[in-house]
Amino acid sequence: MPRIAPLEPPYPTQVQAAFDAIMQGAPPLMLFRTLATSERAWRKFRAGSLLDSGPLSLRERELVIDRTCALAGNEYEWGVHVTIFAGPAGLTPAEVAATAGVGAAAAGWSEAERALLTTAEALHARARLTDAEFAALRAHYDEAQILEVILLCGFYRMVSYVVGGLDLPLEPGAARFAA
Repeated sequence: MPRIAPLEPPYPTQVQAAFDAIMQGAPPLMLFRTLATSERAWRKFRAGSLLDSGPLSLRERELVIDRTCALAGNEYEWGVHVTIFAGPAGLTPAEVAATAGVGAAAAGWSEAERALLTTAEALHARARLTDAEFAALRAHYDEAQILEVILLCGFYRMVSYVVGGLDLPLEPGAARFAA
């Protein structure tokens, strides 16, 4: 059991409406049910969400999220994202494995994708980009996209803190890190 008990159904009307909008008929994730125990935390979390159709493609967004979560050891969120979005994002099993493994060092990434993964790795390691790392990102992405990448790294690092701090159990049926 997580360290803070999640909401159990029936959910308050506004919470149920938010779950319905996010989950589109699937049961709400433990993360969402736990955050929703605090109206403020749930509202702030949803306000920071970057899962809309922003300036990055679904594939680009998921590469950044998956690598950020894997680097933080966040198997929970990595597994949820891989399970829901890897197929629609066109990520192959080898690419998914690389997000949890060697990352940017894997063969086969485009230069733009390698820049995304390198950015996630650098921000995770140092919370900073070198001039060369920024230039590699800038070679493929505009300012709005660069800001989105940096925000995704930060948001999913925060999600990793929440998941780890609460010791949330893995979602049933979600992907797992390789042994």
